[in-house]
Amino acid sequence: MKNFALIGIGYIAEKHLRAIKETGNDLLAALDPHDSVGILDEYFPNCEYFSDHARFERHIAKAQFQNTSNKIDYFSICSPNYLHDSHIRLALNSGANVICEKPLVINPWNLDLLEKLEETSKLSIFTVLQLRLHPEILKLKKEQQLSKTKKDITLSYISARGKWYQHSWKGNIEKSGGILVNIGIHFFDMLLWIYGPVKHFEVYEYSDTKASGYLELANANVKWFLSIDKSDLPKNVIEQNNSTYRSITIDNKELEFSQGFKNLHTEVYREIFLNGGNRISESRPSIELVYKLKNEKISTSNDKHPFSKK
Repeated sequence: MKNFALIGIGYIAEKHLRAIKETGNDLLAALDPHDSVGILDEYFPNCEYFSDHARFERHIAKAQFQNTSNKIDYFSICSPNYLHDSHIRLALNSGANVICEKPLVINPWNLDLLEKLEETSKLSIFTVLQLRLHPEILKLKKEQQLSKTKKDITLSYISARGKWYQHSWKGNIEKSGGILVNIGIHFFDMLLWIYGPVKHFEVYEYSDTKASGYLELANANVKWFLSIDKSDLPKNVIEQNNSTYRSITIDNKELEFSQGFKNLHTEVYREIFLNGGNRISESRPSIELVYKLKNEKISTSNDKHPFSKK
C-alpha cells in the first residue's frame, strides 16, 4: 500500500480520491486553501487536512524525515494549472513521486527543469492522459497502426460553462493556459498519440470562449473546434438538457465514445503502478503544440474551418 498526499480538493480531485481508494492505497494529508472539502469524508475521513501551505509543507517534512510509517510515497496534484510546476517541485523535494493532472505545465520550457529534477532525485513524474485508456480510443489506435491511409478528421468538443468560469482562475489565461489547455489538451494529445507528429497547423478563431483550427499530422488532416459557449451546443443536445457535446468523425464516420469515462482515472493509477504510466516525454508534444497554437496568428483562410454549429 502506498501513502499519498493530495494538493487541490476541487472538482477533479474526486476522481483522484476514488483512484487512490480503488487501487488499495491511503491518503494521509491534503492541502486546499478553501475549506469546503467535505468530499474527504466519503473516501479518507482520517486524512490530515491543511488550508495553510506552510503548515502542510511542515507536516510533510516531518512525515518524510521523522516518521517512516507515515512517509508519503506519492503526491497527487489537482491544483490550478499555473501551480502545477511549483507543486511538482515540492513533491520531488519532499522525496515523493508525482501524479499530476493535465497539463503538467503551461509553458513547455518548464518541462526541461522538471526532467532534470526528476533525474537528479531518482523519482518519477506521471501525468494523467486518461483518454489513452478509453476502450474506443485504444481500438482506434490499433486500427490506425494497421492502416496505410491518411485520415480526414473533424473534432468538436463543446463543454458549456456558466458565468463563474471567467471570474475563476480557469478564465485567466496566465493561470489556466486558456481554452486550448482547459478543455483541449487531452484531445490534442490523443490525436498526436494516434496519428503522429504535426507537419502544419493553422488557427482560424481564438478567444476566451472558443477556438478552432486545422492540423496536418503525419497520418491525418484534422479540423478542430473547441467551445465553452452554450450557444454552440447542437439543438438536440440542449433539448436533452446536456451541457457537453463530443464529436469525432473519421473519414465521415462518427466515432462514438460518449461512454466509458467514469473510471479512467483509476485505470491511470493502475497503469502507473503496473507499467510505469505516462511520463514527461509523453506529455511534451501536446504541451508544445498548444503553446504554438496560442501564439499563432489567426489565419485569413477559412476553407478548412469546421462549422461551429452542428
